Amino acid sequence: MKKLHVTYNSPVILTFTFISLASLILGYITGGASTALLFTVYRSSLLDPLFYLRLFTYVLGHADFAHFIGNITLMLVIGPAMEEKYGSKPLLKCIFITALAAGLVQVIFLPNTGLLGASGIVFMLIILSSLGSFRDGEIPLTLILVTVFYIGGEILDGLFVKDNVSQLTHIVGGLCGGAFGFLSKKGRV
Repeated sequence: MKKLHVTYNSPVILTFTFISLASLILGYITGGASTALLFTVYRSSLLDPLFYLRLFTYVLGHADFAHFIGNITLMLVIGPAMEEKYGSKPLLKCIFITALAAGLVQVIFLPNTGLLGASGIVFMLIILSSLGSFRDGEIPLTLILVTVFYIGGEILDGLFVKDNVSQLTHIVGGLCGGAFGFLSKKGRV
């Protein structure tokens, strides 16, 4: 019988998870100061070099353990399959593009609020996974249902629910996942 061993089977998703966990712990240690300084994107001076860093690093920050678990659990369920299907480098590229797009949308359209968390990345992965059976000339029913349920739900929540959730980020993440999935099928990623 072959001896079992643990493998680092999804380097992008696992590294993202461990850095997010480290940023959460650092946030608890610093009383939230590190989270506000490094892991929350908000409109600030264009002369501040940390502004540009935060456009990417906010996806690693989380408000608390429940927020972290909510995002990372879904990421760990969906992410490894997407990393195996599309490859580590293309998936990492898509994560960076999604983070940047959602971060820019946040600072442009919601200038008086901060944003942190990986939910935009999770939505990107959800839409990307629903494109798994996409073929030329066909639209998978799973894509339609996921779009209606998740993106449609986010639009309704954005209009009618007042909470601390950035539905706009979820929508941007979903659009990035759809674009990445369609472009990868055409060999452009």
